[in-house]
Amino acid sequence: METIQAIKPGPKPKKEDGTPDKTRRVRPETKPKHHGLKPHEHKPND
Repeated sequence: METIQAIKPGPKPKKEDGTPDKTRRVRPETKPKHHGLKPHEHKPND
């Protein structure tokens, strides 16, 4: 019988004070570095 292994997430980024940063959000000051999502196009008859 096979065992199932979970995918482990990578290390969290550190804040300036050395504690792990739990937020993974785009802040207003870093927004220009992030592009938006591509427009979703439907196929014909979909």
